[in-house]
Amino acid sequence: MPNALITGITGQDGLYLSELLLSKGYDVYGLIRGQNNPKERMVRRTVPGVKLIAGDLMDMASLIRAMDTSSPDEIYNLGAISYVAYSWQQAKLTSDVTAMGVLNVLESVRVWAGADLDRVRFYQASSSEMFGKVQEVPQRETTLLWPRSPYGVSKVFGHYMTINYRESYGMHASSGILFNHESPRRGHEFVTRKVSQAVARISLGLQDEIVMGNLDAKRDWGYAGDYVEAMWLMLQQPTADDYVIATGDTHSVSDLLDAAFAAIGVDDWSGYVRQDPAFMRPAEVDLLIGDPSKARDVLGWKPAVGFNELIAMMVESDLEIETRRARRLTDTP
Repeated sequence: MPNALITGITGQDGLYLSELLLSKGYDVYGLIRGQNNPKERMVRRTVPGVKLIAGDLMDMASLIRAMDTSSPDEIYNLGAISYVAYSWQQAKLTSDVTAMGVLNVLESVRVWAGADLDRVRFYQASSSEMFGKVQEVPQRETTLLWPRSPYGVSKVFGHYMTINYRESYGMHASSGILFNHESPRRGHEFVTRKVSQAVARISLGLQDEIVMGNLDAKRDWGYAGDYVEAMWLMLQQPTADDYVIATGDTHSVSDLLDAAFAAIGVDDWSGYVRQDPAFMRPAEVDLLIGDPSKARDVLGWKPAVGFNELIAMMVESDLEIETRRARRLTDTP
C-alpha cells in the first residue's frame, strides 16, 4: 500500500486528490498548518481517512518530521497562497510561501530520502498564471513564461526549482501546469465561486447584484475533480516531466455569467451585475487557453466535465447551501 503526503490538504485540490488516492488504496497524510486550524474539522469531516500532520512550508524541520511520520512514496505539493489578487497586497508573504515553500519541500525530500531519493516521487502544482502576458496561443509546456502578478512570479520560481532538482539530483519531480480548475469546493474569493454563490442568493431573493471587475478576461476553466487525476498520472510515469493540464477551450467572465444565470433560468443578467474598478487587476492576464495534447498523448488524460456542466454544478451546490442557511436563520428563535 503506497503512502502519499499532500501539502495544501485544506484546498479543493487537496480534498479531491485525497479522495482519489484513498479510493486507490493509498495511506494518505495531509500537512496542516497552525494550531487549531479552522479548516481542520472540515478536512476530517470530508476525508476522514486522511491522517493529518502539523507542519509548515516555511519550516524545514517540520517538513522532515512529516516525512518521518508518513514515509511517503509520493509527495504532492499543493500548498500555496493561491489567490492572485491578494498577492499584490502581500507580495513578500506570497513569495515566501508560494516560491520558497517549494524549495523547502524539495530540499526536505532530498535530505530526508538521502540515498533512497529515487523511491520518492514529487508533484509540484504549477499554474497557468505563469504565462501571464501570453507569448503563444494556445499555451504549451514550451511557451515562454511571462508572469503578471507576484503569485505568477512565485509559481515560476517553484516551477523552475522543480526542474532544477530533477536535473541536478535525478529526482522524479514533475510539474503540472494547471489552468483554472473549479468546483463547489472552490474558495469564495475566486471569481467562479463568487459568481455561483451570488447567483444562488439572487435566485433565492437574498442578494440584489454582483459587483465584478473585468468581464472580458478569458480563461480555460475545468473541473478540479478531473485535474487531480492528471496529478496522480504524472507520478505513475517512469520518467518525470512537465504537463499542461487544461481543457483547450476558453471562456470570458461574461460567458461565466451567462452559464451561471442560465442555471437559474435568467437569460439577461445585465440588471444584476455592476462593474467596479476596485476589482480590476493592476496588470491583467487577458487570455489563457492551454494545449493539453501532451497530457492526452502521454498520460492518457482528458477532462470529463464541460464548462456549462461545471458552472451549473457549482450554482446547484450553492443553492443547496444557501437554502439550508436561510432555513437555519428562519428557525433560530
